[in-house]
Amino acid sequence: MFKVPEHQVAGHIAIDGKLGPLIDDSGRFYKPLQDDGRGSKELNFYKSFSSDIRVPDNIRKFFPVFYGTQLLEASDGSGLLPHIILQDLTSDRLNPSIMDVKIGSRTWYPEASDAYIQKCLEKDRATTTVSLGFRIAGLQIYESKESGFWKPARKEVQSFTVDSVRSVLRKFVSSNVSVGSDVNPDCSFASRVYGGSAGILEQLLELKEWFEDQTLYHFHSCSLLILFDKQSLLEGRTPVAEVKLIDFAHVLEGKGIIDHNFLGGLCSLIKFVSEILSSLKESSIKSGSTES
Repeated sequence: MFKVPEHQVAGHIAIDGKLGPLIDDSGRFYKPLQDDGRGSKELNFYKSFSSDIRVPDNIRKFFPVFYGTQLLEASDGSGLLPHIILQDLTSDRLNPSIMDVKIGSRTWYPEASDAYIQKCLEKDRATTTVSLGFRIAGLQIYESKESGFWKPARKEVQSFTVDSVRSVLRKFVSSNVSVGSDVNPDCSFASRVYGGSAGILEQLLELKEWFEDQTLYHFHSCSLLILFDKQSLLEGRTPVAEVKLIDFAHVLEGKGIIDHNFLGGLCSLIKFVSEILSSLKESSIKSGSTES
């Protein structure tokens, strides 16, 4: 009945006797509650958020549906463990391209221990977290039925520079992606995935509008999951691009203060996506003027 998520790109993975999330065939995702307090904090957030009437209806679509909890046999064989039951965001997708983007130039939270803050600071400085306000935590890009997915290893992802991030964001919406390829990404799917009235950019801008005003929560070390069906695009169908917020073990009350850390990282990501669309528009204009 339960199995390891096929399309998980970051976080704890339930392989080789390790504790991690499970999924079933009914479209549900089971996330084990970690016993260091993070699990109970995330559960408390879902309970609070799901009943918080101050959250606009249009914003709820950016969060996984919360179904409660259930005692399940843990994936590491340690016995029964409470699991948060959530919507499996990839259950209705055949070969999804997915990117996990951790938002914020600071991933630690104010009440954290000195040791935890130091650990976060080291990782934040070693990645693009400090320089960009976000970092790519994991990804997979569907290439074709023959090639499958390009899914760089964790160490490679952690070594991404600003230029790497810019390149990956272009590869994510390109048709000429292949492992080890030095070919310039063609961004042939950018206008249909990043652009358009229902595209990734519009969704990010909708989130930004909320974060410019909301003072309910501060989202520390949370991720934006960006996903779409490349197979649908290849077959001429709508890609159904989506943005979802995930990972809420370090969410704190906003106490009337805007979450500038998250908002800043979100604005930075929007800038990168916007630049890709702008460069395509400029190329199209130049091409048109050359032909005329």
